[in-house]
Amino acid sequence: MTPERVRLTGYAHGGGCACKIPPGELEAVVASLGGVSTTPAVAGAELVVGLDGGDDAAAVRIDGDRAVIATTDFFTPVVDDAYDWGRIAAANALSDVYAMGGDPLVALNLLCWPRGSLPMELAGEVLRGGLDVASSAGCFVAGGHSIDDPEPKYGMAVTGVAQVSELLRNDAGRPGTPISLTKPLGVGVLNSRHKATGEVFEQAVASMTALNRDASLAARAAGLRCATDVTGFGLLGHLYKLARASGVAAVVESSAVPYLDGAREALRDGYVSGGTRRNLDWVRPHLSSEVGEGELLLLADAQTSGGLLVAGEVPGAPVVGELVAAGHPSVGDATVVVR
Repeated sequence: MTPERVRLTGYAHGGGCACKIPPGELEAVVASLGGVSTTPAVAGAELVVGLDGGDDAAAVRIDGDRAVIATTDFFTPVVDDAYDWGRIAAANALSDVYAMGGDPLVALNLLCWPRGSLPMELAGEVLRGGLDVASSAGCFVAGGHSIDDPEPKYGMAVTGVAQVSELLRNDAGRPGTPISLTKPLGVGVLNSRHKATGEVFEQAVASMTALNRDASLAARAAGLRCATDVTGFGLLGHLYKLARASGVAAVVESSAVPYLDGAREALRDGYVSGGTRRNLDWVRPHLSSEVGEGELLLLADAQTSGGLLVAGEVPGAPVVGELVAAGHPSVGDATVVVR
């Protein structure tokens, strides 16, 4: 088998962030763990952001206004090209730091590889892709960990730094705040089509490999303090988590949401992942909608390395909705309204 002929997505049961454990199941498991240690090994350290708000990463104050951001993310192949998969996985892992208002400092590779069935040269291409994206972010890559695994997986554990006063977090949303989205949706349905047919969608690769650095910097410069990134739980899932943590509701104007070219055609032709359907099922009890099922599936589409969803206006990013007070007449008992 030569590397040029390998279809990496064929070695995975799913693809990218669509392989996440369903959010309802995951929350039930995490809830059973109870609290975290309150006796830090480092004197003066303080856990500023942990499990409570469902944020993208943990934040620990180390002194004054300085915080360390810690996160990890890895997944199965989302595209067949090994180098592109490495770039996508790295951009996705780095995004958690940007989504918290931090800057990545150092990353460690996480590689699972079926060494008996896939050439190790391909593993090298995956790692090279990750290194190139991390380098473009100004982030060191200093080793990591690998195991022999029947299914290929790749990602990074990333450590970043931030100012506590500039953290972007799920629980800081306030009524009357517009909602900005910094990347178009649709990579989920396009990746599903790619896995099924082998068609390559360069617009999806370009979106997934683009760093969220500039969007994060713009949000911080504008004084915004509430954000998350849109990944495996889709826009509806991540917006629901943000609204719930902030004690508000959210209204989405579906006509304002941007999509990648080809996304609607992929939906029409049935390329919807199981992860996307589970996302919509999870949010549905908290959802009021004036649009059809297809539109809701696109809004719940499981994204890989998606953009930032920011409470506030980000220059150059479309405003796709607004946070409103919970129980407002326009939302009733719903947490998320789509119209």
